[in-house]
Amino acid sequence: MRYEGPIYRPPSEADSLLIQATVGCPHNRCTFCMVYKDGVKFKVRPTEEIKADLQAARRLYGDRVRTIFLPAGNTIAMASAALAEVCRYSHSLFPLLTRITVYGSAPYLYRKGPHKLRTLAAAGLRRIHVGLESGDDEILARTQKGADAQVQVAAGRLVREAGMELNSYVILGLGGQERTTDHARETARAVTEMQPQVLRLRTFVPKVNTPLLEDVRAGRFQMLTPHQVIAETMALLEGIQAPTRVASDHYTNYVNVAGALPQDREAMLQVLARALKKAESSFRPFFIGTQ
Repeated sequence: MRYEGPIYRPPSEADSLLIQATVGCPHNRCTFCMVYKDGVKFKVRPTEEIKADLQAARRLYGDRVRTIFLPAGNTIAMASAALAEVCRYSHSLFPLLTRITVYGSAPYLYRKGPHKLRTLAAAGLRRIHVGLESGDDEILARTQKGADAQVQVAAGRLVREAGMELNSYVILGLGGQERTTDHARETARAVTEMQPQVLRLRTFVPKVNTPLLEDVRAGRFQMLTPHQVIAETMALLEGIQAPTRVASDHYTNYVNVAGALPQDREAMLQVLARALKKAESSFRPFFIGTQ
C-alpha cells in the first residue's frame, strides 16, 4: 500500500483501513488549515493503483476489514464513476465491509448533485465527513472556505437525501471575539436546516504556516478564552432545533460533551455550566498547532 503527502483521518475512523484515493486538497485556501500548505498538489490516483492497494490490503488482512476510509483531503472531488468503481471493488474484496467513508467539501458535493450522490451511495459509500466550520457567511468568507451557508446546507441535505450519513464539523471560536454571537447563532441555524446525523465539535487552534495564525499574532484576530469557548458552545447547543448526535472527540476541545439532541441537551448544558465554574487556568494551555 502506497501513501503520498499528509495522510489524515477523523478520530472516528481510527479502526478503518486507509487506502489513499486522492492526494492533497483541490481547494487548499482555508486560512485556518495547514495540512496541504507545503506545496502538495491535488491529484486523483489512478483507479488501478487504488485497486492494487486494496488487493495488498486483502492479502495482509484477509476478509476481516469492516470499514475503509479513503484519504486525502477532499476525495469526493474524484470523478463519480471512478469513486463508485473503487467502492464496488472494495465490497467485492471484503465481504464484511459495512462502511466506506471520505472527506468531502460542500462545493464539490453540491456540484455532484442528487443523481451522482445516489450512485455513490448505491456503490457502497456510506459516510461523508464535511467541514461546515461555521454557518456565518462573514466567517466563511474571511476564512476563504469556498462556500456560503446556503451551499453548505444544500450540500448537506443532498448527502442525507442520497442515503449517506452526514458528519458535519464545527470549529468553536472560529469567529473570534468579534463574531462569537453570530457564529453560534448562524451555525445553529445551518445545523438545524441540514440536520446532520452527527455534529462533531472542534475548537480553533492557530496552526503554523496559516494566514489566521498571522492574524492572531498581529492582533487582528482576538481568540476566545476557554470560558468564552464554553459559553459559545452552550449557545450553539441551545440554538440547534433538529435531531442530531453531538460528539466532541478531539484534542483541541476544552470540554468534551456528547449526546443526542434534543433529548440530552440539558445534560450537556449542565456539563458545560459546571466547566464555566472552573478557573480558566485549569484548562489546556494555549498552543500553536503543528498538525
